[in-house]
Amino acid sequence: MKARYQASRTAVDLIKRFEGFRPKAAALQTGGWTIGYGHTKSARRGALITEADADALLIYDMAAVTAAINQWVFSPLTQNQFDALTAFVFNIGLPNFRSSSVLRRLNEGSYLQAACAMEMWRTADFDGERIVIDALVRRRSAEMALFLTPMEGHIPVPSLIVMPRVDEQVARTAPLRSTDVDTPLDDVIAAAVRAEEAEPASAAMAAAAAITARLNALLHEGGPVELEPEAAPPVAAPLPPAEDRPILFTAVADEPAPASEPDVPAEPEVEAASEAEIAAVPPPPLMFRAPSVSPFARRKKKPAPASALVLMGLTGLGVAGAGPLWGFSVNAPGHSPIIPDAPIAGVGLGVVGAGLLAASIYMLLARLAGQSE
Repeated sequence: MKARYQASRTAVDLIKRFEGFRPKAAALQTGGWTIGYGHTKSARRGALITEADADALLIYDMAAVTAAINQWVFSPLTQNQFDALTAFVFNIGLPNFRSSSVLRRLNEGSYLQAACAMEMWRTADFDGERIVIDALVRRRSAEMALFLTPMEGHIPVPSLIVMPRVDEQVARTAPLRSTDVDTPLDDVIAAAVRAEEAEPASAAMAAAAAITARLNALLHEGGPVELEPEAAPPVAAPLPPAEDRPILFTAVADEPAPASEPDVPAEPEVEAASEAEIAAVPPPPLMFRAPSVSPFARRKKKPAPASALVLMGLTGLGVAGAGPLWGFSVNAPGHSPIIPDAPIAGVGLGVVGAGLLAASIYMLLARLAGQSE
């Protein structure tokens, strides 16, 4: 018999923390209203509510969410996983959860992939543009952390055993722009521009200018050298005096040091050029600039348009039906055959048409599956 789960106080607190309490009804972008902790069914313009009533409405809304999770999820769940799913489904809605890859991964028994799929629900339509919302990123992170927390506690993962690496697939999907749900997009862009204009010249920029002047003095051919700020080496902070530094460890030699070291010839000193020589000699140009996009990055293939797939399917259906009909009817019975191998050719055309029809149906289903994710 399938077990039925109930949401705990952890799920209630997680929802209340991210939904926030609204004592007065607020308008939604879809034209409806919300009040309390994300309640929409009975919210009306000008309605007021207390925290006790908001708690009761939240429990009422969570009942439908927990019933849907118990009905649609067939894999066994822990209490932390069920609480995280309750908060997640409460936010995205039952129709979206029913068609999401999170539910599909759960029913496959792929719990880690299901948790990673929850992170995909972090964008929203804001001022006519779909962008990443900071509040949704924080909410998905909290839900994923609760979902991946074992009931017996966290499992240690020493770095010497499991060394973290960069996931290039996630790096390619990093957002180009994000904003807070309570801050208009134009205000965010204007604040970023003002901060960039008001920022003084950094130590990295000063180091880049010094390196450029040094190269101008040493190289005597070509045009000016331009160094980008990103290529400048970072300037380390000055170290405290030796007597004030804490002793972290003491080196112990395994073997005695040699009595004397061989003489190493000293490197010749480079005489510094004067300012007049630096200004008079133009340095060579920068011969190579790193491309902004890696040439080894995989380009995602665009799927075929749906209209072409439908046309291919209709063509295959027509060929599959008309081919055998033509093959067996072109030669009249009782007369010499006009085309001796017409039945064989008709059957071959029917097989080709059936293959086109099957291929178009497969590609249409794959396209629909990709859009649902």
